[in-house]
Amino acid sequence: MLTWLTANIGTIVVLLVLAAIVGAIVRKLYTDRKKGIHSCGGHCGGGCPGCNSRGGCAGNCTPCSPQQK
Repeated sequence: MLTWLTANIGTIVVLLVLAAIVGAIVRKLYTDRKKGIHSCGGHCGGGCPGCNSRGGCAGNCTPCSPQQK
């Protein structure tokens, strides 16, 4: 078993790094979705950011406007 680990240590390290990167991406997507920010970078379906009207802005913005910073 120890021989196999030493022979494949490079592959194991690369696998762990890739798994950490994928985990970070999934976590970021999850937290963004909980905040109402979707993969398009906007606030889809929730009206316009900074708008007082929850249902929309009387046609002044697109359904999925980019996130305002």
